Amino acid sequence: MVQDALFQLGMDSARLNTAQTEDKNDTQAAATAGGGKDHFIEKDGVECAGAHLIVDLYDAKRLDDLAFIERTLIDCVEAAGATLLHIHLHPFEPNGGVSGVAVLAESHISIHSWPERAYAALDVFMCGDAVPERCIEVLEKAFRPGRLEVKELLRGKEA
Repeated sequence: MVQDALFQLGMDSARLNTAQTEDKNDTQAAATAGGGKDHFIEKDGVECAGAHLIVDLYDAKRLDDLAFIERTLIDCVEAAGATLLHIHLHPFEPNGGVSGVAVLAESHISIHSWPERAYAALDVFMCGDAVPERCIEVLEKAFRPGRLEVKELLRGKEA
């Protein structure tokens, strides 16, 4: 059954295994090129994998505008000094909500919007030299929320 599901997604086991091998080789090459640096960061005296911002936008605008959301995520990536690898957004009907992710070399930015409630939930997780906090100003300017809440988690820190 899993094999059928993979096939329907265009991912047969031979291709999947090849992709996994290629990904492993790419990861090893990237580690070698970066001098073996694992891109952990130090924040507020804590060594961790990266900062993960949980962002809630209330009374926000343009949460059903797919092209605008894509441009905003790209603007976030650029502001943070991150590296965009891939972006995928999916619109929902009939309410016009959008779910998607910008996959980054430094991790990801995801969005889930409910335009009928003027609400969006975003995750901004970055490691290395990227600065995820710079995304907040971009999001405020783009979506003009009446209220914005941000929580920060330091991922992968030692207890």
